Amino acid sequence: MEGDWLVALAQDAGKGRQGREWQSLEGNFFGSTLIRLRSSDPPAPSLALAAGLALIEAVDTAAEGRDLALKWPNDLMSRDAKLAGILLERSGERVVAGFGVNLAMAPQIEGRATADLGGAVAPKAFAPLLAASFARMLDAWRSAEPDAFARAWLARAHPLGTPLKVHLNGDAYVSGTFAGIEPDGALRLDVGGEIQLIRAGDVHLR
Repeated sequence: MEGDWLVALAQDAGKGRQGREWQSLEGNFFGSTLIRLRSSDPPAPSLALAAGLALIEAVDTAAEGRDLALKWPNDLMSRDAKLAGILLERSGERVVAGFGVNLAMAPQIEGRATADLGGAVAPKAFAPLLAASFARMLDAWRSAEPDAFARAWLARAHPLGTPLKVHLNGDAYVSGTFAGIEPDGALRLDVGGEIQLIRAGDVHLR
């Protein structure tokens, strides 16, 4: 049911975007929840904005004073290192939102910097914080104007003008600077003075 959460203390078959392996390290958070889409809801891809805002709010509450920023489409960064990730998967009119947060230990990922909270909060204590934050953000997502909600996400993201490299698919990449997001959640990438809209891809800070 919507509002219920499944939280695992360990995973043996976790995955990230594009089927990447997700390392299950002791003391980290692995949780997912179900959203049932309604006909009156904003565009479903913009649900990622609500998930990101819920996550950064929960981490702010659990470990104050961290230098946090959201990175499109689904990462939470601590300075320039990945602290947490979100995976949204849709089937029909249902979406599962999965969250992985490095509460205690940061996995080693080739070519990427990672960070953790040093055990500042245990998974069982973090779960209700995230659940409450996500419930509030889900209500806000459904009631707020899409452009206002996009501005709220943008206020917690890395700065406009940040150099980005976007992996689209296969060996295809495009580089540019961060120019914001659309109300439906698409990335605005400034490529030589022209704005390209990116609706799917992995983003690397350059």
